[in-house]
Amino acid sequence: MNGKKFALKFFKSWLPLAVVIVAMCGLVYLTVQQVLCKGANDPQIQLSEDFAASLTSSKVPSGEFPAQQVEISTSLAPFVMIFDDNGKVLVSNALLDGKTPQYPVGVFDYVRQHGQDRVTWQPREGVRQATVVTRYSGPAGSGFVVAGRSLREVEERSTFFLQVCAIACILTLVATAAVTTFLLFLTQRKK
Repeated sequence: MNGKKFALKFFKSWLPLAVVIVAMCGLVYLTVQQVLCKGANDPQIQLSEDFAASLTSSKVPSGEFPAQQVEISTSLAPFVMIFDDNGKVLVSNALLDGKTPQYPVGVFDYVRQHGQDRVTWQPREGVRQATVVTRYSGPAGSGFVVAGRSLREVEERSTFFLQVCAIACILTLVATAAVTTFLLFLTQRKK
């Protein structure tokens, strides 16, 4: 069999398998990446809902609010910001370069109607936060609780897993190409 015929037979045999391998590796990556991203909100959901519940039933005692200041550009610690209904910061333990950061108040319009939103917030280049915003309304007034934490570890894990999937995909493609080639040679030798 000449080279052109062999290459054509090879691609007819191997290409459908290669498409399935790439699709499956992509699907596995996307699934794990989504699980990582959704899981990044878990502590913030609890924090924002607990503070909102406390503000709905009364006023948050000062001893209940986290005293530790969190520099969000470097820390992995969760932070909490409480806003009034107009979007003005009432209390916050979040700092960005030593100052209370400005949260995008446009998010509050959505939360007014839906009660909660989960937002990836990038207050400046290189600083990405997974935040959960929950509405509260009680005797002390109404407003919003924002709880957040850095996405740095989640993004590093996602990048690592992308590399693992890419390597697994390439190795599987090479292995299936080698097996396909070997089987084609065996078939030709029997003729």
